[in-house]
Amino acid sequence: MTHLEKTKEWEDLYNMDLKKLQKLYDGMQDANIPQLLISDPAVIFYLTGASIQPGERLLALVLRADGQNRFFINDLFHQTRDLGVPITYYNDTQDGVALVARALIPGATVAVDKNWPARFLLRLQELHGGKCVNSSSIVDGVRAIKTPEEQEKMRIASRLNDQVMDRIIHALPEDHTETELADLLLQYYLDAGCSGYSFEPITAFAGNAADPHHVTDGSRGKRGDCVVLDIGGRKDDYCSDMTRTVFLGEVSDRQREIYEIVKEANLRGIAAAKPGARMCDVDKAARDYIAEKGFGKYFTHRTGHSIGLEIHEAGDVSAINEAVIRPGQCFSVEPGIYIPEEGIGVRIEDLVLITEDGCEVLNHYPKDLTVVPFK
Repeated sequence: MTHLEKTKEWEDLYNMDLKKLQKLYDGMQDANIPQLLISDPAVIFYLTGASIQPGERLLALVLRADGQNRFFINDLFHQTRDLGVPITYYNDTQDGVALVARALIPGATVAVDKNWPARFLLRLQELHGGKCVNSSSIVDGVRAIKTPEEQEKMRIASRLNDQVMDRIIHALPEDHTETELADLLLQYYLDAGCSGYSFEPITAFAGNAADPHHVTDGSRGKRGDCVVLDIGGRKDDYCSDMTRTVFLGEVSDRQREIYEIVKEANLRGIAAAKPGARMCDVDKAARDYIAEKGFGKYFTHRTGHSIGLEIHEAGDVSAINEAVIRPGQCFSVEPGIYIPEEGIGVRIEDLVLITEDGCEVLNHYPKDLTVVPFK
């Protein structure tokens, strides 16, 4: 199995992050995989820094245990800098999959990532005599552990998200529609130095807040409404994500009760997020508290998701994910209670970065119950 020495020769050959590449090779060795086919643009960016969005066209990076690696890119996406890997360009009249097949070790197992379209995979299976298996556990396992550089980018992105959250909450008294709030958010992210949203924001008043994935519309808030603000920006390619729930003008005893339960569930989930625990343990800590308080049926989604270059990365915080938590992982803790018949929805979300002995909460915007002045 290839071992990469950080020498001038390797740096000339691989314009990639050698530590990340070595971790992939280690994963291949552990799984007894002689060759890996990577097609996911996010993974290719992660390794090479090249942002290629091929649409329906084939994109493939072949990594082989013997170091005979090759990149396959359509002519439409010609690269102006050296990516450190030999590139085969093909055009729309050529069979790109056939070119990939010829670059593989004949008859040997090839691990293919989960995002490669079936039309390419089925064609490869026709041409290549070896077995095709899922490579995503190898690739996702490497990406899950953020490098120190990635961790700092996540901190910065979340710090900017705190600033944007403060601005949007202070804009609520101006009686904007949900859509107008979303438009303001985009401008706030650009003002903060972000490239834009990390996902389409959720700005939801009252009954809309009781829909966990409400699509922002032209609704306006009224006095006594809860407001769910689920927002995130992208800074230096890395995502932020945070949810806060506030109230317009006044808060009822019922709303206050539900808010405090969700906040405590959020805190209990965060307390459970530490090395050696399992992702399902974090979910259980938050979910059990909500159930204990009698609102279990109103917590209708998983407790969180992993995050980094993409807003939702592999590794969710759910009852069925028994993966052991490791230092360097970053994921959300976002319990909620949603009661459509009462027009109440409350969610509180923070990102946690797992440390050697616990976790670092990346969001610092306050979680105390907030009533915003409103007519």
